[in-house]
Amino acid sequence: MLKQYKDAIEKSNIISKTDVAGIITFVNDEFCKISGYTRSELLGQNHNIIRHPDVPESTFKLLWETIKSKQTYKNTAKNLAKDGSVFYVNTTIIPILDKDENIVEFVAIRYDVTREVFYKEELLRREVELKELNATLEKRVQEKTKELEKLNATLHSKVKKEIAKNEEKRQVMFWQSRLASLGEMLANIAHQWRQPLTELNLTVFSIKKAAFNDDKDEVQKLYGESKNIIQNMSKTIDDFTNFFKPDKDKESFNVSDSVREAIRLLEKLITTEMISIKTDLPEMKVLGISNELTQVIINLIKNSSDAFVQNSILIREINITVKEEDGYALIELQDNAGGIKQKNAYKVFEPYFTTKHTSQGTGLGLFMSKMICEKGMHGSLDVKSKKNITTFSIRIPIENSSD
Repeated sequence: MLKQYKDAIEKSNIISKTDVAGIITFVNDEFCKISGYTRSELLGQNHNIIRHPDVPESTFKLLWETIKSKQTYKNTAKNLAKDGSVFYVNTTIIPILDKDENIVEFVAIRYDVTREVFYKEELLRREVELKELNATLEKRVQEKTKELEKLNATLHSKVKKEIAKNEEKRQVMFWQSRLASLGEMLANIAHQWRQPLTELNLTVFSIKKAAFNDDKDEVQKLYGESKNIIQNMSKTIDDFTNFFKPDKDKESFNVSDSVREAIRLLEKLITTEMISIKTDLPEMKVLGISNELTQVIINLIKNSSDAFVQNSILIREINITVKEEDGYALIELQDNAGGIKQKNAYKVFEPYFTTKHTSQGTGLGLFMSKMICEKGMHGSLDVKSKKNITTFSIRIPIENSSD
């Protein structure tokens, strides 16, 4: 039985013995296997044969002070194999004493932790890289914030010029609402970031958990997901910045592209609120500003989202269709959010009218959307509500290729 115990220990551990001077007197097969040396090459040598040059002298000084004082020494050692490769072992060195308590030899029992050390180092490198990505992202946020502030100043200047050109109250309110929409869009950015920030925190936690469980493939997968989340957050800032560029000349554009862009910008909101959006979007060109139509669609989808929550609708559906009707591009957005009360139906496009709490809405959204459709695109925006179904209809003249 003693021989079986000895065999069990030798087959599962890396074992060596030295005399009191540190000369190797015994090594088992596992020691030869991990070091790459034969038994004849090791016997009669000291452990410097596998010493890695990175290990400081102070480590060996502490080792000898410990074992010569008849204490057990424990540490994780970095070693160098015969072929130049690096391996790490958790080492326990035990002094063996005779009956007079004199040291007669030292027994070292080790086990291989190379993979664990490499995975830990890889995880640390990944954490450093993520910190660098976060720092870069923070810098980009600051830069984009400055750009938005400059754009806000530009819009403010345009408001003053428009007031000077035209004293009509509705036109003044139109430009004021454009400024208000900037604040709403900044709120959209914050909303777009909440979910990915939560996902990023969970992913980083999962990386640490996967590394602890020695799951290298899972670490790589989660690291890639983290980079994608950060890149998408950065792209969100660019998207909303481009949305408010002041240089807006009318041009021919596809109304379906504007609808798709609105859905893409609100993707996180749509997913979070569990809204099902069905579309039928054939190609149809009009003359105007694509981003302004996108702004109208965003406002209508957000109003539907708020109504779903306010009316506690569980199955949330929005249908958006585009078709030609009497020389107009007809865009219809229909939801099942509970409908609009008859007494409010004729008021929804009035400035500052809202059914929301004051902390959730200003009442400028639908008024602004109607002004964009009428003044900016020479079209119209109307609404009808029946049996808990609300349909907003946008009509824009189709571009005539002969004009």
